Amino acid sequence: MRSDTGDLVRSARAGDAAAFEQLVRRHLRAAYSVALAVTNDPSDAEDVTQDAFIAALERLEECRDPDRFSGWLLRIVRNRALNVKRAQTVRAARPLAEAADAKSVGGPEQDASRAQLREELTAALGELTETQRQVVLLHDLEGYRHREIGELLGISEGASRFHLSTARAALRGLLTGRQKGDTR
Repeated sequence: MRSDTGDLVRSARAGDAAAFEQLVRRHLRAAYSVALAVTNDPSDAEDVTQDAFIAALERLEECRDPDRFSGWLLRIVRNRALNVKRAQTVRAARPLAEAADAKSVGGPEQDASRAQLREELTAALGELTETQRQVVLLHDLEGYRHREIGELLGISEGASRFHLSTARAALRGLLTGRQKGDTR
């Protein structure tokens, strides 16, 4: 039985499945503990842990120092768990309609105008690509930075900026067209 983590990593890189299995056994409890600490949900922690080990296997060549595999793996676990937690926060947020109704100030005309604008915005968002929609919502509504968006969506920071710019231009065009009577 091997005891040196660096040797196990090098063997796993060479295609030794038993070496990677040993790495999993050795680091499973720590990985699960980190995932559970971040997600605070056993089921999510199990999913995050499994996903992190798969990602580690796929990216094993990126582990610069095989002797420090544990720290590298636990960073993957932590990042994946934070992504799950952020996704849950976004899903748990109140819908736009509820948030707008809760802050309703003004008369019925203003409420009707807000409701119409909300419907137009929702329809316009629906016409964007999925990536554009995610970037707009994460950046403009949730306040994420482009670096964080890139990490969440698996794109570069520059790509996040590009998608936001393109999405905003598309939204302007879609909303301006609708205000002029274009029903598309």
